[in-house]
Order: sequence, then structure tokens, then C-alpha cells
Amino acid sequence: MIQGAIVVTGTSRGIGTEIAIELARRGFKVGCVSRGGGLPPSDKPLSAEILERLLPVTADVTDEAALRDCIAKINEWAGGIGGLVNNAGIHRDVRASKLITADFEEVMRVNTTSTFTACREVYPYLSKNKSGLIINMGSFFEKIGVKGYAAYCASKAAVGALTRVLAAEWGRDNISVLNIAPGYIETDMNRDYLNAGESGENVRSRTPVRRPGSVSEIARLIAALYVEDIVFLTGETIYVDGGRGISL
Repeated sequence: MIQGAIVVTGTSRGIGTEIAIELARRGFKVGCVSRGGGLPPSDKPLSAEILERLLPVTADVTDEAALRDCIAKINEWAGGIGGLVNNAGIHRDVRASKLITADFEEVMRVNTTSTFTACREVYPYLSKNKSGLIINMGSFFEKIGVKGYAAYCASKAAVGALTRVLAAEWGRDNISVLNIAPGYIETDMNRDYLNAGESGENVRSRTPVRRPGSVSEIARLIAALYVEDIVFLTGETIYVDGGRGISL
């Protein structure tokens, strides 16, 4: 089991919220990084024991200084850092011919550059202890062409490449780096789309398990990886898409 706090970015909603709470349920201290700086919202009351394991910190992941400061704060609070989950991300649904450069660069900055920055800033804490696990959040969209997703697909493909490079560089420090690539996951942001008639049926008919995934499934996988701490598993992209990426 990984020792030290886990830094999780983008914990204000969706997958990030569930990851933070699930890690706390498993006994980890969790630094919850978001622009709002609050605790991860929950439909059910959280026990005092879980709340004690959650530290909300405020930072925009594209602000290097703020990100550096919040990681230092989490380290001081927990007495060490054992891992990082780069969950924060954005998407712009615009056809490539209409996508302005500034919007393309914004998606790359949030999804890819901030992932690199967070990894770099957490590295000294992990290398000092000669252990740790970094999980980057990719997407199965990295390997398919989706209309309107030029920036998003490019940013997530870059996250996969970055994961492999960092795994190669930091393996000697006993640090493993993984890329979790979800498929269609039902969140508050896309629930209407995934449950609408035509779009919902399209997702279900082309996914072997016949449904979108849940935030709980992603969170439980990530928590299990931190519990098991399999250092020899590194540099890989793990697709969690119900078989959608390999299905005709």
C-alpha cells in the first residue's frame, strides 16, 4: 500500500470527486485540489473519519506557482506524499475547421501541460522516499477520431506519451506512472447525452457491455492500484471503456 498522501486534481465534481472520496475510504489521506478549494461534494454524508482524511486546497492547475504551493501544503499536512492523480481536464466540442488556436491551446494547457507540471512538482517528494504512484487520466479518445474533438483527442494522446516517458525516466526511483483511459463514463455533465434516445442508444449499441461506465468503477480501479502498489506495472495505458475501443 502506498504511503503518504495522494494529491488529486479536479475534485470539485464527477470522477475527481469520487476518486478522492474512494481513496479516503480506503484509508489514504487525500489532498483535494480544485479552483474552488472546497471538499469534494457528496450525495451522502461523509463520516468524520473520512473527512479527517480530506484536505481541500485551492489552485488552478495551469498556475505553476499555485500548484507548487498546494503540493507543499499537502506534504506538510500529511507528513509525506505517496502519489498523484492528474484528473483535472476540459473539453471543447468544435469542428477543427472552426477551432481557434487559443481554444486548442487552452485544452492542451489544462489537459496536458498541467499534467506534466504536476508530475514534475510532485517528483521530488516521491523520489526522496524512493516510492510512489502517479496516475494520469487519459481517454480512449486518444486512439480514435471523433468529430469535434481535435483538441481533446490530441491532448489525451499526449498524456499517454508523457506517461511512457516519465515511467522510463523515473522507474529507477521506484516510481510507477500509469495512464487510465476511460471510455464513456456517466457524470452530471454528460448524463443527459448518455440517456437521450439516439445518442444514448449509439453509445450502448457500440459498447460490448451495453452501457456507459460509472464514476465509481474508475475510482475503485484507481484506489485498488494504490492499495496494491505494483511497481512493476508502469508506463501502461489501461483502457476502461467497456470494450468500446476494440469493438467494431
